[in-house]
Amino acid sequence: MAAKRVAGPQDLAAAIKTARDVMRKDAGLSGDLDRLPQLAWLLFLKAFDDFERKREVTERDYRPALAAPYRWRDWAADPVNGKTGQELIDLVNIKLLPHLRKLQGVGERDPRDVLAGVFKETFNRMLSGYLLRDVVNVVNRVDFASSEDVHTMARLYESMLREMRDAAGDSGEFYTPRTLIRFIVQQIDPRLGEVILDPAAGTGGFLVEALEHVRPAAKTAQQWRALQRNVRGVEKKPLPYLLGMMNLLLHGVEQPNLRRDNALAVPLAQIAAGSRVDVVLTNPPFGGEEETAIQRNFPPGTRTAETDRLFVQLIQRSLKPGGRCGMVVPHGLLFAGGVAATIKERLMAECDLHTIVRLPPGVFAPYTAIPTNLLFFEKTGPTKHVWFYELPAPEGRKNYSKTKPLAFEEFAECQRWWGGRARDGRAETDRAWRVSIADIQKDEYNLNRKNPNRSDDLSRLSPEQLVADLIETEGKIQGLLAEIQHDLANAPR
Repeated sequence: MAAKRVAGPQDLAAAIKTARDVMRKDAGLSGDLDRLPQLAWLLFLKAFDDFERKREVTERDYRPALAAPYRWRDWAADPVNGKTGQELIDLVNIKLLPHLRKLQGVGERDPRDVLAGVFKETFNRMLSGYLLRDVVNVVNRVDFASSEDVHTMARLYESMLREMRDAAGDSGEFYTPRTLIRFIVQQIDPRLGEVILDPAAGTGGFLVEALEHVRPAAKTAQQWRALQRNVRGVEKKPLPYLLGMMNLLLHGVEQPNLRRDNALAVPLAQIAAGSRVDVVLTNPPFGGEEETAIQRNFPPGTRTAETDRLFVQLIQRSLKPGGRCGMVVPHGLLFAGGVAATIKERLMAECDLHTIVRLPPGVFAPYTAIPTNLLFFEKTGPTKHVWFYELPAPEGRKNYSKTKPLAFEEFAECQRWWGGRARDGRAETDRAWRVSIADIQKDEYNLNRKNPNRSDDLSRLSPEQLVADLIETEGKIQGLLAEIQHDLANAPR
């Protein structure tokens, strides 16, 4: 007996809510950090089977990656006569998941390798086979062959990823606000035919936004397939990798080009010209540290445990001549000396670091108080000068929060000032200023440059502006103290 399919966006939202409510009853799932991955891998298998069915019809020579009894249609699709209780738990834990982990492809980007990568460290955490059957029945009602359902599911999934960030707290490093991603992608403006990489892909936010940005230009099926191949990511951790794969599937990528690996594990000297890319869009982890073996992949003069500084070097090496990058970095990188200064010097000797956007305090609040900046650079020759743009906090607002996050409209003035892809007509304003490479070199590559166009005459400032400036300064101090505390805690003893 076939399950009744959900009939529209409201029904689909209600169905997903029902599935989550059922999972709350299971003793094996302690919170959203357990429930969302559980729902994600079930949705993944349903989506995969729907895509397989479609390709079996439209591609004459297509050979399915999964055979009976491991396809969703074999073990999950029958809501009445399908397995349930302990029998279902045993099927999933003892047969299905181990089989998926052992799959091996025979060619490049074989779907079996995709499945094996996704399920390598994916486990069923539900203890009740009866509750699992209830969830499976709900998921079975989602029709991934329907473009309407897929688009609605993608929007619902984005909201669940935000909830995942909220539940994760300090460990929620794999989520970047969508408005921030959208701004970076629009300013970099990736085009059809370009290879786009996120070497710290997390849940795939940059990859999805880049895909949607370029998608209107893909007029033919061949161009669409090429675009899917050209949007590439690497993610180190299993949970965000699983969520990222699901995110890409929901946005129409049949075989996501997302690799489960540490992008820093390849020696810098071994990144060949043929593997370099046109565009890098990323928010690499900061505040973390890499082990000594990873540090040895970098030149002796620029070895460090700090992940953000290693990623700057990786990106510089990974770009083709003429390639461009937009990335998020912690404020500490801007003023840091020593190895960090050497990294910045080498970056600006080879790339044009044309713009630094200084974000207002609390963009990532309440998950971190560390101030952040956006770096935009192109591999077109050495930097001659750097433009700085100081994004103001909303008027009358003390800080951002989960309920009042950064809004895309706050970038409007910066986008008008930007000057398009050629960056024509830029001028200094009370928020924008330019610093020559000579001044930066004189200051030993300190990029923490004070805005010279803002008045320091406190008597001219309104009480509201004084308070806002104090809050901004306090936020920066808290972030710097957090970085110093981190460095002291991890210093050799």
